[in-house]
Amino acid sequence: MNNHDILRRIRYVFDFSDAKLRSLFQLGGQTVTQAQVSEWLSAKDEAGTDLCSDACLAAFLNGLIVEKRGKKDGVELPKETELTNNIILMKLKIALNLQASDMIHILSLAKVTISKHELSALFRKPSNHHYRECMDQFLRNFLAGLVLHYR
Repeated sequence: MNNHDILRRIRYVFDFSDAKLRSLFQLGGQTVTQAQVSEWLSAKDEAGTDLCSDACLAAFLNGLIVEKRGKKDGVELPKETELTNNIILMKLKIALNLQASDMIHILSLAKVTISKHELSALFRKPSNHHYRECMDQFLRNFLAGLVLHYR
């Protein structure tokens, strides 16, 4: 999935305004302009389109975590320069304070069946032999389930 698709879907789930998006980026340590936000939200897969970089999306997700859970004293969120679907899924899980049963329920709303063990494999370190890569379709289904759950 493209970063701007993820940004648009998360915006839709929570019905964030452009100003709210900018404030979430700011909470994540990234200053963005209104023009950048508008471009990311309207961008189609056109050649030459300035897509939201991994670092920008990570800042947005970190800002979402701070917004939903609060900032912990003395603990700084990591500033990733590369994102995977697994990291995005983990950041959404943290931001929304979801347990495995909550995630399974959200996925069931999108007609996806997954066991607790299969789900936990998505949150393991890549070096672990039980690690499982989160594919684009799985992340799309999770975001679709969030729409059904929160809207």
